[in-house]
Amino acid sequence: MEIIIERSRTRTEPLAAFLQGHHEELAPTAPPESRHALALNELLNPPVRLFTAQLGRDLVATGALKDLGHGHEELKSMRTHPGRRGLGLGRRMLNFLLEDARRRKVHRVSLETGSADFFRPARTLYLSEGFETCKPFGDYTDDPHSVFMTRVL
Repeated sequence: MEIIIERSRTRTEPLAAFLQGHHEELAPTAPPESRHALALNELLNPPVRLFTAQLGRDLVATGALKDLGHGHEELKSMRTHPGRRGLGLGRRMLNFLLEDARRRKVHRVSLETGSADFFRPARTLYLSEGFETCKPFGDYTDDPHSVFMTRVL
């Protein structure tokens, strides 16, 4: 079955449930002030571009890019369905998002992810795709629960 990645511009119940699962998974990893996942309504409004990956009728991954200005965007809401992890869907979504950014002449993509062991696979993925650790960017501040990474395109 082919994976189809498309931009999502409207709220659907499967998307809302998928992202609610994302927030529930993040809850035990850090205190509320250190969790930076956007709510669905924020993901569906500019300056964010939200994408979903479908495998058949199943929503299997999400990812988004938030415009920070001056050719710099932030990677947001990367999530693979827990039952589909380890199949390369996160890498597919990440590469799709980076190509989308390149096509639009974005020159840098940065991200914030967690420092807890739960996020180790994500950090490993980002490092393997050319991201490097960096100082906090945008409105972020130093936080022991966060790891900041960036990549020039």
